[in-house]
Amino acid sequence: MNRPEHYESDVLFFFQGRPLELSLYQLLFRRMEERFPRASVRVQKSQISFYGRHLFGAASLPVRRKRDWPRECLVVTFGLDHRLDSPRVAVATEPYPRRWTHHVLVWEEGQIDGELMGWLQEAYDFAERK
Repeated sequence: MNRPEHYESDVLFFFQGRPLELSLYQLLFRRMEERFPRASVRVQKSQISFYGRHLFGAASLPVRRKRDWPRECLVVTFGLDHRLDSPRVAVATEPYPRRWTHHVLVWEEGQIDGELMGWLQEAYDFAERK
C-alpha cells in the first residue's frame, strides 16, 4: 500500500494515548494492505483515509459517542450504493441519492473479520466505478 513519508509517526500521533485503538487500527491496516496493495493511505486530522482512484474507506476515533457505544473503539467508515442491513452498522446516512455512508464500530480484534473486509471490498469496487 502506498504510504506518505511520515506515515508511521503520523499514525502514532493520531492514536496518542489510545493504545487499544492503535492496535485495532494496525490490524485493520495489515488486512487492508493485503487486500488492497495498490491503494494508498493518508493520515488526516480527523481520520485515516484509504484511496483507490477515490476515497473508499476510513478509520477514525468517535467524535460524538452515543451512550451505548463502547468507551474505547475504532470507527471504520465506508461508502456503498445501498444501505447495509446489519446490526454491526452503528450509523448509516445517505448524503447523496444512492450513496450510503456506513460507520461500523470495532472494539475487538475479532470484529476485523471477513464480513467487514467484504464490505470494504464492496466499497472499494463502488468507488472505482465512480
